[in-house]
Amino acid sequence: MARSGAGVTALPVAVALLAVVATVAVHAAAGDGGGKMASHGETISSCLPGATAPDSKQALAPTEVVFFKEDDVVVLGFAKQLPLGEGVLKMDFNGTLNDQMRGFYRSKYQYKGKARNMAVTQFEPVDARRCFPCWDEPAFKAKFKLTLEVPSELVALSNMPVANTIVAGPIKTVRYQESPLMSTYLVAIVIGLFEYVEGVTSKGTRIRVYTQVGKSSQGKFALDVGVKSLDLYKDYFGTPYPLPKLDMVAIPDFAAGAMENYGLVTFREVALLFDDKSSSASSKQDVAITVAHELAHQWFGNLVTMEWWTHLWLNEGFATWVSHLAVDSFFPQWNIWTQFLDSTTNALKLDSLEESHPIEVEIHHASEVNQIFDAITYDKGASLIRMLQSYLGADRFQKALASYIKKYAYSNAKTEDLWAVLEKETGEPVKDLMSTWTKQKGYPVINAKLEGINMELDQAQFLLDGSSGPGMWIVPITSSCGAYDSPKFLLKLKCDKLVIASQCGDRKKGGNFWTKLNINGTGFYRVKYDDELAAALQNALETKKLSLMDKIGIVDDSHALSMARQQTLASLLRLLYCYCGEADFSVLSHVNSVTTSIAKISVDATPGLAGDIKQLLIKILLSPAEKLGWDPKNGESHLDVMLRPLLLIALVQLGHGKTINEGVRRFNIFIHDHNTSLLPPDTRKAAYLAVMQNVSSSNRSGYNALRKVYRESAEGEERLHVLGILSSCRDKGIVLESLNLIFTSEVRNQDAYIAISGVQIEAREIAWNWLKENWERISKTFSASSLVGVFVKAIVPLFSSNEKAEEISKFFATRTTPGFERTLKESLEIVRINARWVEGIKSEPGLAQTVRELLGKP
Repeated sequence: MARSGAGVTALPVAVALLAVVATVAVHAAAGDGGGKMASHGETISSCLPGATAPDSKQALAPTEVVFFKEDDVVVLGFAKQLPLGEGVLKMDFNGTLNDQMRGFYRSKYQYKGKARNMAVTQFEPVDARRCFPCWDEPAFKAKFKLTLEVPSELVALSNMPVANTIVAGPIKTVRYQESPLMSTYLVAIVIGLFEYVEGVTSKGTRIRVYTQVGKSSQGKFALDVGVKSLDLYKDYFGTPYPLPKLDMVAIPDFAAGAMENYGLVTFREVALLFDDKSSSASSKQDVAITVAHELAHQWFGNLVTMEWWTHLWLNEGFATWVSHLAVDSFFPQWNIWTQFLDSTTNALKLDSLEESHPIEVEIHHASEVNQIFDAITYDKGASLIRMLQSYLGADRFQKALASYIKKYAYSNAKTEDLWAVLEKETGEPVKDLMSTWTKQKGYPVINAKLEGINMELDQAQFLLDGSSGPGMWIVPITSSCGAYDSPKFLLKLKCDKLVIASQCGDRKKGGNFWTKLNINGTGFYRVKYDDELAAALQNALETKKLSLMDKIGIVDDSHALSMARQQTLASLLRLLYCYCGEADFSVLSHVNSVTTSIAKISVDATPGLAGDIKQLLIKILLSPAEKLGWDPKNGESHLDVMLRPLLLIALVQLGHGKTINEGVRRFNIFIHDHNTSLLPPDTRKAAYLAVMQNVSSSNRSGYNALRKVYRESAEGEERLHVLGILSSCRDKGIVLESLNLIFTSEVRNQDAYIAISGVQIEAREIAWNWLKENWERISKTFSASSLVGVFVKAIVPLFSSNEKAEEISKFFATRTTPGFERTLKESLEIVRINARWVEGIKSEPGLAQTVRELLGKP
């Protein structure tokens, strides 16, 4: 049975009663399916199907309707073989607005002090079938004509503009224009009470940001980014935005960050709304990136859609990459490409696990799809695109992408289709190069060794467990020694040589020789230098000869090599010490990530030395923190505004008494005067965390004050800051009380992961026992919304012993589901990697001497 044509859906929606009564009529072309027809359908309480034969008005009623629950498939059997040609499959069905944040669901909000329900759809990846029977796969594109019957006072939005509205007393019927060809996962409906702000692109496309009543002013920043994004993308992709309008809507209950539905993009409120007075600088940046990401999907994903979920990275990797390109254009002062290395680091960490997966991962069942919305698909995908653009050149890359969009508009494509267009347009061996990166998991470490005037390069798959996998890649190698960049070349073999340029300095003792591979981190690989190269590079770092991106690359690679026991912790600490006095946000963000990792592992590896190690880490971060202080300064940069809370939070976590005391002092003033200038939005989380350091069951005043802030604040960002630190305590009673909040009405299901994200390593056993005791309840409450894996990811990697890994493995042996099985395996591997790192540190000679030596330096 070949399916094509237009879907027509009529949905009378009783929002107050949470009911849906509907009809779907699908025009389909009958082929050689015999007397059976299959489509997807789930959580539909009753279904009355029928078909009209091709080229006639003969009605054909099915003789059997069989639902295969495991596969979400409905099979209709007919008494005789269906005739060839085009016909209409019609189904009447009932359903409910569920509370699972997927399919057609309800979101709760307050209006004039009363609880109201909002009707919302979230169909990606495989949940359109929860709303109406359909062929719910990306390749089965159709044109949709929707009709909604809703209460007259509500706003009813869908992908397309309204064609006409008929009001009949308390109910109105809203008919929408027919959509272009699109996949089912992009169909969208939102019904509720809203107000909006509006703008228009240079080509006249109307853009609106819809919010709850009273919040529309908080949508102005997202609107501005949205208008600029559509204008930029139409030029970059060489294709106009395909629809007559674009709406962006803030949803109170939303499992993901945002969803790119064609013409009706939905967001968590904190991902769309921004208030100059109450929102932080990091929130402003997050909103800009998220809006630019979702609107990029209107081309990469919606206009051109992946053929199957194996190629999901084509959607998410490209949207992640191009959103940074857009935001860099709008806000060059944010230095967003340097911050992009956060994404690369996330991907490198996950992809150094044996339990990682290729970017092009085989998906055999609908239940497997959610697990690949991860750092491999998004961040590795985006990083590989950045690597390819760097290799091909920005102009050639852009022109080739425009050709790809034009060729596959309104249809589907797979990874090989993109490579073919890029290869044709540029003449470069793109398929051979990139297939080594997308069809196998992992990445290489390039071992660099000096031999005469040559640098010998050897590639091996890098794994954090210290082993070396079988992978081989075609690696775009870049090298530099300051202003001089060596010519690019491809490392196609396991070993090769790179001639050291005379511009790289004198190798004689006392000379200024140095060279750096993987310039600005454009390549998706790590580098391990021999002793001479490493010493020269550290000298270049100390003498400020490296770019910001190269400073980040060196410390990230060194951290990973230390975890894999290919480098000592002492050498990592010596390198970190070179960053004393560093002032850049992005560099210090990565330094902070490394210091956090070291502080955690030292608790188990060197408990007697852990205090001194924390003091050393404080010493590294203290100077820039003292320069910035707690109070914002007139005219300071966006990046300095973001750096201040990063450093203050880090110092609080490391136990710096002066910072903790100052945070508590400012919080005590803040709780009596929320408008005080002593605690603006950017530094509040640091103060909240400082308060929690003194909280216990016998000293609850600070905890109670924070709970009051959470309950009374009208600002989503502030509430999440509080929620995220309530479990940051060593007191068992307080930790359990905070974790149990997720089972109350105080915490929306979408925010449960934030409540558990603050658990400290000292409270990991408390959290683990809580997770075991509440697992059945957690599974029941959160499994449907795909959030259950987050609980595993937040708690399990806090451990660092093989015995604990075995205990956790046994507990989940009879409790795993396809929805979080991959996450569990990855988390257990991290525990075993931590255990191996602990053993290496324990046997490391000279570590205590190194720590004392660095602490003693002026």
